[in-house]
Parts: sequence; C-alpha cells; structure tokens
Amino acid sequence: MTDDANAPWLIVGLGNPGPEYAANRHNIGFMVVDLLADRIRGSFKRAQKAQAQVVEGRMGPPGPENRRVILAKPMSYMNLSGGPVTALRDFYKVPTAHVVAVHDELDIDYGVLRLKLGGGDNGHNGLKSMTKAMGPDYHRVRCGIGRPPGRMQVADFVLKDFSSTERKDLEWFVDRAADSVECLVAEGLERAQSAYNA
Repeated sequence: MTDDANAPWLIVGLGNPGPEYAANRHNIGFMVVDLLADRIRGSFKRAQKAQAQVVEGRMGPPGPENRRVILAKPMSYMNLSGGPVTALRDFYKVPTAHVVAVHDELDIDYGVLRLKLGGGDNGHNGLKSMTKAMGPDYHRVRCGIGRPPGRMQVADFVLKDFSSTERKDLEWFVDRAADSVECLVAEGLERAQSAYNA
C-alpha cells in the first residue's frame, strides 16, 4: 500500500459500544465520528470484513482536496480496537499514514485539541491495541478530558459521563474536533495543527 495522495482516509472514533457507554468521556471519539457522518449525510452500517460500524463518503471541498473517507466505530470494546481497525485498513487499502484515531486524552485539559502523527499510547488502551496491530505511524486527534479529580481512579473517570459543567461546552468541543479532522484530511497535518492545536 503506497502513501498516495488519492488513497482513502480511515477516520476511527475510539469508544465502547452500547448505550450505557454512549455519553462517557471515553466515547468522545464516537461522538466526533457520529457528527462527521451527519455532515456527509451517511448512516453507519455493519462492516462486512471487521467488527465495526462504517460510513463511506467524501470529505472536503469539491475539487482536488475532496477525499474519499471511511468513518469507523470499532464494536470490539476499546482495548481490542486494533483488530477491527487493521481489518478495515487492509480491506479499504488505506495507507497507515491515512488512518486517524480520534480519542480522549487525560493529559490535556478539557476542551483542548492536539493533532499529531505517530508517538506513544500514553496508557490509552485503544491506542495501545492499534499500535500493537499496525505500528505507531497513524494520525491522532487527541481530545482533552483532563485528569480525574481527587483520588478517583482513571478507569472510573473515563467511564463516567461528562459532568454537567463539561456538557455545556461538549457540543462546541465535538464540533471543533470534527472541524479539525476535516482540515487534516483536506489540508494536511501542519495546517490542521496550526489551526487547532491550542
């Protein structure tokens, strides 16, 4: 698979399936790809070749910057995301550098975005699984959720819903994260970083 400018992009929202997890901090990746699916007027369907839900479509302005994209939500639970993502990457012939993981990030303040290519997993089980399956050289859209308060365990914090205070800005945050993905796909990492990395 060549890293070809015309190759499709695979945008993966990381999260856990099921209504009990839908509003959790850990599921912000799902929230972002749901919004992107709305923007391209697509609805998620079960993937044929992977344990995931997918939407296929195009993203970006008409013309040379318009890109074919596959939006995906792995249905394997967060810590097993690598298998479905790799299966989708291979099925759609997506270069690893055109894979984008949208995920929650503890070490960034709530509401702050950071985009990057490659790097470590910072203890994030979804990234750990993806990196184990296909190496680290994929893009990340890191959506800051901040650290747990007091002595709350990290696992408890990420599997709780956003607080009432956080929910006031959540729609704006998800909207901005979706904008950053569109910018990354259409205009490249450097442009997206300068526009969205706080």
